[in-house]
Amino acid sequence: MLEKKDTDYEKAVLIGVINKDQDETKVKEYLDELEFLTFTAGGEVSHRFTQRMDVPNPKTLIGSGKMEEVEQYVQANDIGSVIFDDELSPAQQRNIEKQLRCKIIDRTSLILDIFAQRAQTSYARTQVELAQYQYLLPRLTGLWTHLERQKGGIGMRGPGETEIETDRRIVRDRISLLKKKLTKIDRQMETQRGNRGALVRVALVGYTNVGKSTLMNVISKSDVFAENKLFATLDTTVRKVVIGNLPFLLSDTVGFIRKLPTQLVESFKSTLDEVREADLLLHVVDISHPQFEEHIDSVNKILDEIKSADKKTIMVFNKIDQYQNETIDTDDLVTERTSAHFTIEDWKNTWMEKVGDRALFISALNKENLDEFRKRVYDEVRDIHVTRFPYNNFLYPEHLDFP
Repeated sequence: MLEKKDTDYEKAVLIGVINKDQDETKVKEYLDELEFLTFTAGGEVSHRFTQRMDVPNPKTLIGSGKMEEVEQYVQANDIGSVIFDDELSPAQQRNIEKQLRCKIIDRTSLILDIFAQRAQTSYARTQVELAQYQYLLPRLTGLWTHLERQKGGIGMRGPGETEIETDRRIVRDRISLLKKKLTKIDRQMETQRGNRGALVRVALVGYTNVGKSTLMNVISKSDVFAENKLFATLDTTVRKVVIGNLPFLLSDTVGFIRKLPTQLVESFKSTLDEVREADLLLHVVDISHPQFEEHIDSVNKILDEIKSADKKTIMVFNKIDQYQNETIDTDDLVTERTSAHFTIEDWKNTWMEKVGDRALFISALNKENLDEFRKRVYDEVRDIHVTRFPYNNFLYPEHLDFP
């Protein structure tokens, strides 16, 4: 029997629902992202199914006719997983598994799986484990199919329920233990943040896979893991950076995503303390992505949830080297619509220049326009620094010149 190679991906199909809250275009965007999530988790998408429904089916989310269509495809093509873009209720998941007889995963479960793969430190692993148990708790009844609890009969009354209740108690105890462990680690990290002194703190924020870690590596000359996959970085990384002769702390945080599972938002709120305590935010945006405007809105929504939306923020539009002419409305650009013909001045003539407090346009990978980026960050950090330490502002020139 041949061993499965790393290049062998599990075959999967995706399912999305078109309704009054998400039209066909929006569902296509969500499924594009879901496919990238599937690839990141080690899967290969064979087919996509969509169905227009004003009211979801309470039993299986999608209609019975579409379920039969999916079932035929799954059986004919050796599909290992069926992945729904919307979160399934425990009952829906059990009903669908019973009919399709394969793994049924929703967006939340898929993201949790990726986070479990990516977590490196004890802190991140504890956060992910807590989120997984919180997701698992209401779904435990579906895990005891070997007991056939529903059938009744001699010898079938009681043990199943007893085992389920025992397992629920174990899971609840584990959740309580993990919460206590996170509280302890949070106190330790709060002490560490306090020990950093009064240095100005700058935090990189943005949607997942926009190039925050690459930018962190370039600016801090560090070696933070960066990869063209979603959630390449889970653990917050903090580095001391010096531009000119001005030191400050730069942190790289976990990337945000649309429809971020509630369990993860709760578990990772403490990680986002680096954002809450930052003096300056660098909101990194992948300008080459077709839905970058929606990504901006998603990030701003989460910043608002953690009470950081009013912080001083610089918009940093990254990946200008990968821009394609169909990604944004460029009617106000006078040059030909190809990335090769866009200069920094052309980018500054767009509406994006006026987002926030004047935007920056860079390519972290190709190190384009990083001198302007450094000058701008220096100016902003200096303003904060001299306000905090007015007695030593003579140490730092008002304008920094790069060769």
